[in-house]
Amino acid sequence: MIHHWSIARRLFVAHLLFMLSLTALVGTATFVDARDHAYEEAGRRMAGVATAVADNPLVLQAASAADPSAALQPYALKVMRDARADFITIMAPDRIRWTHPRDEELGKPYIGSIDAALRGEVFTEIMAGTLGPSVRTIAPVKDADGKVKALVAAGVTVGTVDVAFSGRLPALVAIAAALLAGGSVASWLLGRYLRNVTRGWGPEQLAQLFAYYESVLHSVREGVILVDPRGKVVMYNDQAAALLGIPPRAIDGGASGRAPGRAEGRAPGRAPEAPSLAELPLAPSLKELFESGRSASDEIHLTGDRVLVVNQGPAVGPRSAARQRPVSGNQVFGTVATIRDRTEIESLGSELETMRTLSDALRAQTHEHANRLHTIVSLLELGRGGEALDFATRDLELSQRLTDDLVGSIDEPVLAALIMGKAAEAHERGVELLLTTEGATAVTGPAVQDLVAILGNLLDNAIDAAADAPPPRLVELSVAARDGGLEITVEDSGPGIDPDAVEDVFRHGFSTKAPGPFGRGLGLALVRQAVRRLGGSMSITSPAGALFRVTLPAAGTAEEKQ
Repeated sequence: MIHHWSIARRLFVAHLLFMLSLTALVGTATFVDARDHAYEEAGRRMAGVATAVADNPLVLQAASAADPSAALQPYALKVMRDARADFITIMAPDRIRWTHPRDEELGKPYIGSIDAALRGEVFTEIMAGTLGPSVRTIAPVKDADGKVKALVAAGVTVGTVDVAFSGRLPALVAIAAALLAGGSVASWLLGRYLRNVTRGWGPEQLAQLFAYYESVLHSVREGVILVDPRGKVVMYNDQAAALLGIPPRAIDGGASGRAPGRAEGRAPGRAPEAPSLAELPLAPSLKELFESGRSASDEIHLTGDRVLVVNQGPAVGPRSAARQRPVSGNQVFGTVATIRDRTEIESLGSELETMRTLSDALRAQTHEHANRLHTIVSLLELGRGGEALDFATRDLELSQRLTDDLVGSIDEPVLAALIMGKAAEAHERGVELLLTTEGATAVTGPAVQDLVAILGNLLDNAIDAAADAPPPRLVELSVAARDGGLEITVEDSGPGIDPDAVEDVFRHGFSTKAPGPFGRGLGLALVRQAVRRLGGSMSITSPAGALFRVTLPAAGTAEEKQ
């Protein structure tokens, strides 16, 4: 049964039992202390009465008389009434009573201890006598030489003390009731708060739910990062760590959750302290997005070697005692961001763009070859066979020379096809693409995808710039193999690049072209990422138009740098 109780109910019951135990303990201790205090107060009062009676010269004078009771009994009864004592017994050193509240007890031995009084001391005790248990004080009556001539005992019965003490019981009960009521209210308020925060779940259910969430968090292929309103990173999965380039997290006994640099020296089983965004090596644009807490939909952010698509929204829940910003009647507990890697998508997009370029090139070539074929047929119909032969041979030599240059210098059909397609596209747009090669270049492995992205984007930008410039519209592509590496130079006859804007052209979103339906300013940023992945370098100059020079190391060297 208890196993199914919520945390709030368990804490309420435990706290209530604790308050009951505490109230009982404190009430008992207070009761005993108040009772002891009442007895001590009665003892001090009786000590004052006994000492005052013993110091009265009348007592010393009557002690030497033949019948002490005749003089002392009336006196003792009067003092007993005035001092509100239950008895005042004046006796001889041999215990024989001279005074007593009951006349029949006169002349009988006193019941109690008198040894200390015979030694000249005043002492108090609780003793059962003829009137029952009582708090009594015995004081000696001394003569001028210090000799004990009589003893005086003054006391109140325990019943009388208890009656006086009973007057304090209501206050004690009120204190205990107030303590119990206050503790119960505090338990109820705390239980209500926990019930709102935990939504009525028990610890076993919360542990199971947390295990499920952890498993889901680390099984998804997207990166997930949770940030609270204070800028603390509550949680992120392994995929987010890999995409953002931050240390993975690990919780004791689980798959996630250690803040980088914070887990050392902490107690076993204790949750790690959440790191702040400032402590994580995030790209500036990502850090700004996470810190702002704003909503984002499919935003593109560039890191050192990745293109990331980020979505971010508020983490909302039902209202509780926490003080957060309200959103549609709920509370904001922070933000949740999902991260996807668009690098592979961009690579696929580059390949698709290459195929589109080849398709456009084939279409353009088909159209152009149809025109040339009509020209040749017309020349033959006009009886000008020689001119028709020269026209066909000259066109075939130009195409064959370009093909031979590409195949002989670049041992990669994908790159050769890309350049041929771009050449046909440039020709269709009135731009002449000049190719210069030096040495034989063999490109294999995953570097082909990066080279396609580099060449494709550089040639697209160069052709666009040259097409908008006045004649002659030229794009010069130089591919040289040196020391096992590769140097690519693309120069156009366009307006060039402002030297002050050289760094800006690599920034995501920067473009000198008109805005497109899907945004611009991503091509050169992808080029720089690809160059960095291959361990190369890139420079921009503007001698006439724009000149981009990319230097890539040998394949083995690039792998070592990575």
